[in-house]
Amino acid sequence: MPSGKRKVQRRPAAPSAQAKPDWLASRALRWLEAHALLVAVGLIALGAARIVAAYPENGITYDEPGHMACGLQFLAQHVYRYESQHPPLARVMSALGPFLDGARPMGVANQDQEGVAVLYRNQHVLRTLVLMRLGILPFFLLASGVAYFWSNHYFGKLTAVIATGLFTMLPPVLAHAGLATTDMPLAASVSAAFLALVLWAEKPGVGQSVWLGVLTGLAVLSKFTALAFLPAAAVLAGVIWVVVERPALTRLAALAKVRAVPFAMAALACLLMIWGGYLFSFGKVPGWDISLPAPELFDGILSALHHNEQGHVAYLLGRISTTGWWYYFPVVIAVKTPLAFLALVGLGLHLAWKHRRETVYLLPLAFALGVLLPAMAGRINIGVRHILPIYTGLSITAAVGLGHFLKGGATARWKGAAAAVCLIWMAGSGAVQHPDYLGYFNELVGSEPENVLVDSDLDWGQGTVNLARQLRQMGIGQVSFMDMNLTGARLEAWPGIPAATSIDPVAPVEGWTVVGPTFWKLHQYGLDYRYPKVKPWFESLRPVRRVGSFLLYYVPPGSLPAGR
Repeated sequence: MPSGKRKVQRRPAAPSAQAKPDWLASRALRWLEAHALLVAVGLIALGAARIVAAYPENGITYDEPGHMACGLQFLAQHVYRYESQHPPLARVMSALGPFLDGARPMGVANQDQEGVAVLYRNQHVLRTLVLMRLGILPFFLLASGVAYFWSNHYFGKLTAVIATGLFTMLPPVLAHAGLATTDMPLAASVSAAFLALVLWAEKPGVGQSVWLGVLTGLAVLSKFTALAFLPAAAVLAGVIWVVVERPALTRLAALAKVRAVPFAMAALACLLMIWGGYLFSFGKVPGWDISLPAPELFDGILSALHHNEQGHVAYLLGRISTTGWWYYFPVVIAVKTPLAFLALVGLGLHLAWKHRRETVYLLPLAFALGVLLPAMAGRINIGVRHILPIYTGLSITAAVGLGHFLKGGATARWKGAAAAVCLIWMAGSGAVQHPDYLGYFNELVGSEPENVLVDSDLDWGQGTVNLARQLRQMGIGQVSFMDMNLTGARLEAWPGIPAATSIDPVAPVEGWTVVGPTFWKLHQYGLDYRYPKVKPWFESLRPVRRVGSFLLYYVPPGSLPAGR
């Protein structure tokens, strides 16, 4: 902000006679600060390695084929006709690898089935899937870099290393950074744009203005929710600055005057970036009797607004809704985020309150709330992925808290021990979930997470690779199983699920049935809650086994009435 302090540097309190400095802890902290950038790069590389290692272990998720198909059409035919409510950047990045590998549009009318057709066009399904997902990896690197440079700029190198490490260990981040979807690009670009805005507010030079415009344009090209998140975060940051600084009206007017021309430059750079993202197209906006630059942009925004107005079928704590719940995302954060991380966020918030007269402590909170509050007001409640940018701000707040404990550990060993416990707890809770980071829940959720959340928070198609492996090991040659985008024949081709027949929700069959919680809880395998007294036959049974998020039921031969 205009008068924000660049770094928070405080003279450490002198140790008391009862609390002697811990020489080893002090030396370790000095080493971390001296090699901060190198350590941060190593942490980012480790996170990237975990993401890439999970590629072949996660099956095709529901949204990936459709996103890739839209991007492939854009690359090969320079049109954007499948679906406009998501902008092209992330989709083009997911399609770039397959395109360079020879993939081309196949002309299927439905974008999801077009994407599936491209994936299965030859015998190299996994190769194409990995190439899709590699296109999203740069956004993980960008988001991690933002966490580092934001923290380093305002809080110093130690906090920067911690923030980077925390961000790169978060299961939701690792999960969605490993999928060819729009969520990690949004998280990275919105975080980068907000940091650019704060730096621009401090020093609105030509370079800062151009960077602000370019990064804001990238955010809009990643996902249209950036149009809600960035303004909300900017307004909250501005309010915080005004409350803390209490500037006179004359000073506000002077600051606005100095920034008017640089803001216009940033806006121009943003508009050019967005227009370029749509290949400088020009034409009539569908439904409007007017021609504009990038008509797909306006059509996409209208489509996204219409989608939000209509709502989307969602599930939370055993309930179904098409308009969502105001408390959906707070619940999601509470159960999808490691408890150790949440504890550190709490400590960071406590420190932010103690230093509430210093704007820099409150900026990560402004950013996090700028993401959370608009999402809570929306009607689309289908996963933590929709608020993924929040973890950038929370990681910095948590790092401030952990850094305080680590520095305190030099004189109070219990603080160092508490910090170590939090780090080990967080790292371990995510590591044991590898490679299915998507299905991560913290210790607040018991052994039946499908009673809390489904969809992209639990069962999004990613578990089919592990399912195929487990079924082969069990010697099962045929199952009843359904996947949203894939037929039995394709599932048999890759990832190798045995011959699969469709599930009839009211007519059990002998042998093995594999139930996916998302199809069950949201759609009842076709019943769609249209018949309140009719329940799927397996709802009253206990599964024989769990494989990831999937539930396995077994009906012994001869146990069904004759004629079934």
